[in-house]
This record gives sequence, C-alpha cells and structure tokens, in this order.
Amino acid sequence: MSDDAVPARDPLRVGVLASGQGTNLQALLDRLPPDQARVVAVAGDRADAIAFRRAADVGVEHAAFPRDEHPSREARDAAIAAWLAAREVELVVLAGYMAILTPAFLRAFPDRVLNVHPSLLPAFPGIRAIEQAVAYGVRVFGVTVHLVDEGVDTGPIVLQEAIQLHGPIDAATVHAALQPIEHRLLPEAVGLVARGALRRDPDDPRRVLVG
Repeated sequence: MSDDAVPARDPLRVGVLASGQGTNLQALLDRLPPDQARVVAVAGDRADAIAFRRAADVGVEHAAFPRDEHPSREARDAAIAAWLAAREVELVVLAGYMAILTPAFLRAFPDRVLNVHPSLLPAFPGIRAIEQAVAYGVRVFGVTVHLVDEGVDTGPIVLQEAIQLHGPIDAATVHAALQPIEHRLLPEAVGLVARGALRRDPDDPRRVLVG
C-alpha cells in the first residue's frame, strides 16, 4: 500500500426501526452496496410487523419492543437503544416506524438517525402527511429524507424529490407514486452517511452539507 492510500472503510452498520410492512426496509436490504453499508439489526414496536419477516428471510437479527411491556416510553426507547448498541449499530434508519423517539434515544445516536417522510418538508409534517396534502388540494407531492431531531419532522433535510400528479388524486394514488421515490432516496441517503459525505453546516446547524 502506498503512503497516501486511503484505508478501506468497514461497511456502515445500520439498524432499522419499523412498525409495519417494511417496504423501505426491503429497499435497504436490496439496494445498499454491501461494501458500504449493511443492515445488521431490525427493531420495532409491533411483534406482528411484516418487517420482521423480511429481516428473518435474510438472517438479520430482529426484536420487538411493545410499548405495553415497558413501564414508560423512555424505558422502551432505552431498551431499544441498548439492543442496537450491543449490535454495534452506527446509523439508525426509521423505515415506517410509527413512534416518536425520546430525546435520550437521539442522544445515544447523535446525528445518526435518518427518517423518510412522504411530503416535501417542512410542508405536511407528522402523521397522515399524504392525506393532509390531498385534503389541501396540492398537485406537487414529494419525499424527504432528513436527520431526526426532537421535533416532529423538523430535522435537517438530507434529500428531497418532488413529483407532479395530474387527474383524480387520492391518498392511495399518491402513496403508490411516492413509494418508488422513497425506496430510491433512503438507500442513497444511507450511502452518503457511509461515505462520510454528510455533515452539519457549521454556519447553520439546521442544514446539512452533502459532498
């Protein structure tokens, strides 16, 4: 090896939190370059989540942490964080995870929690974003991948993509149009983290710099 050669990085160890179907988890399993990043753990709040079946199919460790099995939301999040840390997770990705994370969880993974949201944030944050947009009568929809902070979908934006729809629009139509974008942008954002290409803007902590 030459003196100026850059040593190879180990693949980024990714933990995924999911609550339901796990289609974004599947996109990560299918699309992450194995030499850059790999999913090593899947956790969630529902034992019946189909996401766990997807994890089991490829031999990825998974565990459920139902809310009613813990004395508080803080205790549940502490258990999840400890479980992920024990598996040396370096980046947490929310892939359809339907619970708000506690500040203590976010402190355990500072600037290392990504979420994908089906709107062009800051428009239509929170739950039922697509239904909100349809009710408002918008024609341009989109997907945002962002870092998670203590607010509701208020963290720094990493990637966004918009799509304009025509004709009759309902929530199912929008969801079908946005899913392929989610499945592409989320692995792309993980790749940015894996390559060290994502960092906070020192002049504006609400923004991130890519590249």
